[in-house]
Amino acid sequence: MAILLENKKAHFNYEILERFQAGIEVVGHEVKALRHNLGSLEGAYITIRGGEAYIMNMLISPYQVNNTDPTYEPRRNRRLLLTKKEIKKLEETEHQAGLTIVPISVYNNKRWIKMEIAIVRGKKQFDKREVIKKRETDREIRREFKDR
Repeated sequence: MAILLENKKAHFNYEILERFQAGIEVVGHEVKALRHNLGSLEGAYITIRGGEAYIMNMLISPYQVNNTDPTYEPRRNRRLLLTKKEIKKLEETEHQAGLTIVPISVYNNKRWIKMEIAIVRGKKQFDKREVIKKRETDREIRREFKDR
């Protein structure tokens, strides 16, 4: 299982409440682009419409720019493959105030392209400062032990 794309800001900006694994519906050249890390999850989010989950604003750059169809849209909406039970749970949490659904990472599981998504709550500014302060103190402690 190799991680192809990762949303690095998700752990910093959000408190992760629950994780899900979903398949993602992509076409052939998008699979090649993802396997070469030509994409981004920055600013992407998940919505539920008509009993189906979609990822919005996910960028998958063209694999071969010169051979790509001129009508190809890199930030098109892509359908996520989830069970009805999971979609219902996501739909209920989507309507709760303060909760949102964001992608955490895209990876391949054998020959399938999968996505890890999570129900999250946004962190407050003071929580982010606390995380930064803890990270810096840990770094200083490691430096001290390294010098000894």
